[in-house]
Amino acid sequence: MTTIYYIEDDLAIAHSVKDYLELRGFCVNVYTTIADAEYAVKEAKPHMILLDWNMPDGQGDRFCRRIRSGSMEIPIIFLTVRGEPRDIVAGFSDGADDYVVKPFELAVLHSRILALLRRVNPVKETRLCCGDIVLDKEKVAVYLGREEVALSQPEYQLLLMLMENRGRTLMRGRILEQVWDANGNYVNDNTLTVTMKRLREKLHHPACIKTVRSFGYRMEE
Repeated sequence: MTTIYYIEDDLAIAHSVKDYLELRGFCVNVYTTIADAEYAVKEAKPHMILLDWNMPDGQGDRFCRRIRSGSMEIPIIFLTVRGEPRDIVAGFSDGADDYVVKPFELAVLHSRILALLRRVNPVKETRLCCGDIVLDKEKVAVYLGREEVALSQPEYQLLLMLMENRGRTLMRGRILEQVWDANGNYVNDNTLTVTMKRLREKLHHPACIKTVRSFGYRMEE
């Protein structure tokens, strides 16, 4: 599991970010002082650091410089109200990999975290997310929020195919071939329609699954 250290003294913001990311498969540890964060990094290196600039016992930019001076290649994202161009330039000069100005959308932050992790550690994702839907490929399990959803094998394979091709329209013929034909189960086109209907019902009709009339389906945030 990907571990993120979030250095933030505003607990309302910290818990909001923590809850959102943990629903999407991350482990988030919150530290309200620079001193606690430095001790934690020495004890166990995280996969990523989210860093506020103004902290009660110091400045986030100095902490960032100390991490970099120690040759630690930990991805760092500033999350701060300091949005002046000179602050953003300074943040990157201090060694940050990305810079997000408060207030920010949690979905946007999540996307930027995933993008940064792909760049620094290009491994195959085992948990796929879209909205409140989480698909865990290792467990072969699907969750809606914190609740596991029981899916049939075709429903799971259909959802997996959509999530692995998020943003792309999948033609009905291609879905039939991959979900059924490849397994020796040759079915008619109506089977896909019925399977999609049941999948949507079990996921409480998510807005992220789109019907592309006369073509197929697409999943998008």
